[in-house]
Amino acid sequence: MTTLDSGLQQRMADKIKLLDSICARARIMPVITIAREEDILPLADALAAGGLTVLEVTLRSAFGLTAIRRLREERPELCIGAGTVLDRQMLAAAEEAGAQFIVTPGSTTELLKASLDSPVPMLPGTSSASDIMIGYALGYRRFKLFPAELSGGVAALKALGGPFGEARFCPTGGVNTENLTRYMAQPNVMCVGGSWMLDSQWIKNGDWAKVQQCSAEALKLLD
Repeated sequence: MTTLDSGLQQRMADKIKLLDSICARARIMPVITIAREEDILPLADALAAGGLTVLEVTLRSAFGLTAIRRLREERPELCIGAGTVLDRQMLAAAEEAGAQFIVTPGSTTELLKASLDSPVPMLPGTSSASDIMIGYALGYRRFKLFPAELSGGVAALKALGGPFGEARFCPTGGVNTENLTRYMAQPNVMCVGGSWMLDSQWIKNGDWAKVQQCSAEALKLLD
C-alpha cells in the first residue's frame, strides 16, 4: 500500500471531514445536467426552496462549468460541486470554475493522484471492492457508489461495510423515493444522489413548483 507523508495524511483527513459536513448537509444531492443556460438559476432556486442546497452539477453538457461559476457567484449560500469529472483536465477546469467538491463516476489512479494536493475534496466513483482499494491506497475513505442499484444496492453496501469499515458512501444511480429510506438506513451511507426531482418535462416547461414540491417530499421521507 502507498505510504502517505504526514502532511498529505493531514490534508486528506481535512478533506474527509469537509466531505462529511457537505454530505450531512445534503442528505439528498440532486445530480443536475443543465440543458439551457436560462434554467441555471430558477432550477437551483426551486431545489433550494425544497430544501436541497447541495447540488452536483455534472459536466455532461456545455453549460456545466458556466452553471458552477454562476451559482458560486450568484447563489453563494448553496454548496456547488462538479460531477462527471473524468480526467485531470476536467478536474482543473472544475476547480477553476469554483467547484466546492468533485464527484467522479469511476476511479483511475491518475485522477485520484491529481486530486491529492488539491484543497477541493473529491468523492471518487466506485462500483467494486477493487475500486475502493485503489482509493484506500491513496488515503480516500469517502466514495460515490455508482451505479448504485446495478452494483448491488443496499446488499452491496452491507457487504462492503465488512472489509472497508472506514469507508462511507453516497449511492447514486437508481436511487428514488421507493428505496431512499433503505439506503439512508445503512450506517456507511452519508447521503444519496439522484435526479428523480429533475423531471425533464418540468424543467422544459419551467414548472419549478413541481421541482420544489418533489424535493420537499423526498426530504420528508427522511424525517
